[in-house]
Amino acid sequence: MTAIHPGADPYEHGLLDVGDGQRLYWETCGDPGGRPAVVLHGGPGSGCSPAFRRLFDPAWRLVLFDQRQCGRSTPHASAFGTDLSVNTTAHLVADLERLRERLGIERWLVYGASWGSTLALAYAQRFPQRVHAIVLSAVTTTRRSELAWLYGGGLAPLFPAEWERFRAGVPSEARDGDLIDAYARLLAHPDPAVRARAAEDWVAWDTASMTTRRRPQARFADPAYRMAFARIVTHYFRHAAWLEEGVLLREAGRLAGIPGVLVHGRLDLQAPLATAWELERRWPGVELVVVEGAGHALGEPGMALEIVRATDRFAQGGRP
Repeated sequence: MTAIHPGADPYEHGLLDVGDGQRLYWETCGDPGGRPAVVLHGGPGSGCSPAFRRLFDPAWRLVLFDQRQCGRSTPHASAFGTDLSVNTTAHLVADLERLRERLGIERWLVYGASWGSTLALAYAQRFPQRVHAIVLSAVTTTRRSELAWLYGGGLAPLFPAEWERFRAGVPSEARDGDLIDAYARLLAHPDPAVRARAAEDWVAWDTASMTTRRRPQARFADPAYRMAFARIVTHYFRHAAWLEEGVLLREAGRLAGIPGVLVHGRLDLQAPLATAWELERRWPGVELVVVEGAGHALGEPGMALEIVRATDRFAQGGRP
């Protein structure tokens, strides 16, 4: 019977200088001689959590890291003067390659959750020869159509009170326009009180639909975490992650020959199932696992177990 793994403590960690004044926190867990895998966290800007270690048997050589300007990486986006212009999808793809080379890994399994699935697809389509398998959960591709669902009113009828508060957080003249851009501007305001309120309002909306159980996310109680998260998310989403609309789906054929599993909650409101379904139709040989009754978060019922089933099948070089 499949069970969540106990998780292995890091046996090595460090800060990798990736240029532009950026240093990424990374750690490796499990077996130094095991099959390599890397975890790409969501957000963007949420940072890596120890919970991800439990998705992999300790026999893996598991790599976790905090993407630019969040978690334990430096400089941190919670600081007002942090330059976000050196934090883009292209930068993160290049960072992954630098980290792989630093650790002396030839090929690895790439696991991405939520935003991490967008990054995983961008990386694997750019460097397919470096990827031996892919597992994605809560699949997103950061298309403008997906962002419009979340921040353009598509989701609003399901959370009318929360949506009203979200819109009320920006100046009245901006409430019928691009709310992502409006919040990004507030988060760059010289008044720290304005920035703090914008981060609170952004996070309140962003977490309203994250889980079917509506439980508060403890990490968002930290003001520095909220600020970094809100700044990085709005920075990425106002630019649609610098990706041509739909490109990750159009180019999914480049993943032919790379085995993959998509794990997606039937009740995922942040990233409706349609995106994972579209990806399955365009990626030859991938398997889509729909988890009934589950929403977007990793802690939703059944999500972690299905991810573990997928990583366990790949542990010895197997296929789904």
